[in-house]
Amino acid sequence: MAKKKSNLKNVNILLGVTGGVADYKAVELASKLTTAGAKVTTVMTQNACKFIQPRSFQAVTALQVYTSMWLEPGEYKIEHVSLAEQAQIVVVAPATANIIAKMANGICDDLLSTTLCGCWHKPVVVVPAMNNNMWDNPAVQWNIKSLKEMGFELVGPQTGRLACGSEGIGRMSEPQDILKEIEKIATKIKRRKR
Repeated sequence: MAKKKSNLKNVNILLGVTGGVADYKAVELASKLTTAGAKVTTVMTQNACKFIQPRSFQAVTALQVYTSMWLEPGEYKIEHVSLAEQAQIVVVAPATANIIAKMANGICDDLLSTTLCGCWHKPVVVVPAMNNNMWDNPAVQWNIKSLKEMGFELVGPQTGRLACGSEGIGRMSEPQDILKEIEKIATKIKRRKR
């Protein structure tokens, strides 16, 4: 049986990773994207680095991982601008209530939020992951509504067992489900280029 050709070959994907228990799923997602032929550049928040090491993403993507606006670059470039410019598709997984609020309100106080502010005109996939009480908070729902109105795609969250041990909505979607959404977007991009 012939192997299905991937729509992700040579697609530049910016993967934004925020701090949460679901960060291990983001590594799996990065691995699946890379296996499909995508070039995955990862930007991690400082809180994400407390859950998982940047080397985990480097190992599966074979590319540099960015964690701060204040690190000396290997060559001179304004990182948040160049990262936004090279991305064809942006994925924020997991997306905490904090980064969702920053994206919805244009807050730029770290490398990821600043980079995302420059990506509003690109396809952006937001993958929420948080406690069910946080997800149900009216402020979070207001911010989610704002992101949808701006044209951002949401994948999840799912209902299931949460990190706190309770059952409810807020669980990060599985990497294969996120991958399907990214492939749909990549297909649309490639059709436009024909």
